[in-house]
Amino acid sequence: MHDLLPPWPLFSAFLLASLVLAVTPGPGVFYILARSLLQGRRHGLASVAGVALGNFGNAVGAAIGLAALFAVSSLAFSVVKYAGAAYLVYLGVQALRAPDVVADPAATPAHSLGRIFRDGCLVALLNPKTALFFAAFLPQFMTPHSSHAAQSVALGAVFVLIAAASDTAYALAAGRVAPLLRRAGHWRRAGRWLTGGAFIGLGALAALTGAKAPPAP
Repeated sequence: MHDLLPPWPLFSAFLLASLVLAVTPGPGVFYILARSLLQGRRHGLASVAGVALGNFGNAVGAAIGLAALFAVSSLAFSVVKYAGAAYLVYLGVQALRAPDVVADPAATPAHSLGRIFRDGCLVALLNPKTALFFAAFLPQFMTPHSSHAAQSVALGAVFVLIAAASDTAYALAAGRVAPLLRRAGHWRRAGRWLTGGAFIGLGALAALTGAKAPPAP
């Protein structure tokens, strides 16, 4: 355990910094809010799980040097970045094409939850800036004589758990609002356009933003 986690004073500083970053809204939070508002709490929680898995994948990637590859290879970074941006735009277009009638979430086929989970995972995983964020943030709290790869993965897992707890709170809050919006017919079309516009806007932002300062996931 000594090799996996830093001493308590350093670890407590890591926990505090992680909590502050986790509650700050980013692309993952906006994705989760959009899903929760449009489709309800269960779909929001499925997106939380998907985003958490994608973020953990980036933490592992940072630990094994993927972030270093992105830092030195503009081509590798660009390929993943634009793939992620294109996927966000695709999700936005799909939301805009959805029918105005919003079904009861309880009647939604179970397989759609798996699709929401997959989409959330890809949204997080196809964001190379998340791997760069982990590569820049985690070493600040690592001890010099530890197993760097193992400690990086452990700290990344802790950060993902904190972020997942924060994202769950966002999803539950938005899920409580969703039934009210579904009962208000004139809000249905507005919600669909808001969701689609949010995804397309996030895709455009991901494509146009440079790599100088990787943000928190």
